[in-house]
Amino acid sequence: MKVTEAETDQKLFDEIEAAQEAWSLVWQHMLKTGEQMVKSNGFLGKIKNEDVEIAETPSDVVFEIDKVRLFHYRPLTKIRTDIPPMIICYGLFGRQTMIDLQEDRSLVRNLLMAGIDLYVVDWGNPTRADQYLDFDDYVERYLGSCVEHVYEANDKKPVNLFGICEGGTFAAMLAAFRPELFAGLALAITPIDFHGDQENFWRGEGFLNSWIGNLTQDDINLVIDTHGMLPGEMTGAIFSSLTPIASMTKYNIGLAKMEGNEAMMLNFLRMEKWIADRPDHPGEAARQWLNGLYRENQLVNGEFIICGEKIDLSKINCPVINIYAEQDHIIPVSCSKALSKFVPKKNYEEIGFPGGHVGVFVSRKAQGVVASGLIEWVIRKQGSKAKVKQVKKSIRKV
Repeated sequence: MKVTEAETDQKLFDEIEAAQEAWSLVWQHMLKTGEQMVKSNGFLGKIKNEDVEIAETPSDVVFEIDKVRLFHYRPLTKIRTDIPPMIICYGLFGRQTMIDLQEDRSLVRNLLMAGIDLYVVDWGNPTRADQYLDFDDYVERYLGSCVEHVYEANDKKPVNLFGICEGGTFAAMLAAFRPELFAGLALAITPIDFHGDQENFWRGEGFLNSWIGNLTQDDINLVIDTHGMLPGEMTGAIFSSLTPIASMTKYNIGLAKMEGNEAMMLNFLRMEKWIADRPDHPGEAARQWLNGLYRENQLVNGEFIICGEKIDLSKINCPVINIYAEQDHIIPVSCSKALSKFVPKKNYEEIGFPGGHVGVFVSRKAQGVVASGLIEWVIRKQGSKAKVKQVKKSIRKV
């Protein structure tokens, strides 16, 4: 069928009109984004360093060994539980300040408001002088000494240990190595099986495992031998590369979307402050972490050695709660849940958090799911029935 000149003109007109409408939408979006960014930039121009302080819950240093310090937190409520004290142990790839980011997003405050006697380990700021520190030092000498201090203060009665990420791996090892010290073990976003169920990873899961698995032992040794450490700038860049779009857009599109909202922007800036404070990881411990655990999976194979003794996770004999993030892009779910294979069912519980790796602690939802779940578990397992009702009321207020 022959197309008339009028029909051709109409078609061209329609295409031009559609293009104009599309450009109009683009222009409107650009204007809106610009307005949003102006509001956010206006807020940023007024903010001061003291406005974004983190980890401000009052505490005292009660024990020190080399650069490692143990903080004992002051009570925030008159409620007192009859459960053993709890020690929180973070990993070496970041700061423990993440668990006390701000008043309304603080695991530390949630635990204190439930009346739990709380301690937190601070690994300090390792330098190249610490490059030869290994898992013997961090698991047995440093973490073990901190636990022993609290154990002594608790009339030589077992205590609770809560390990997070790499700190959870340390905690699991120590609980297997010195089981007599522990009344309970809690872990969060913790790798146990460093290979995991790779055939069933969801899209975006396990990139870190694959990346490290594709490095040779010589590759890893070259990095560590060159720097003496695993540089914090390097690990930070690696973690950022796992979520490239989010990492590239958070300072433009992400900030614009906040439209200068004070609460949202302060939370964002505190998170960025924590992320930027990335310490170097002592070289020998990093070598064991990457070669022995990630590449060779020595922990679940019963081949990882602490102080001349192979770590047998089946020796963990206290109640265990294992918290994992269902959308964790750093520690796959199957890597964490593998602990269930070593702990008797009667002693083992899990909490699956519907979020990501860091969101387990800093998201608003986590305050109700993770913090309350942990508190209820420890009270149920170790507290007297008379205290449970009182403590649950405090949980609802958090």
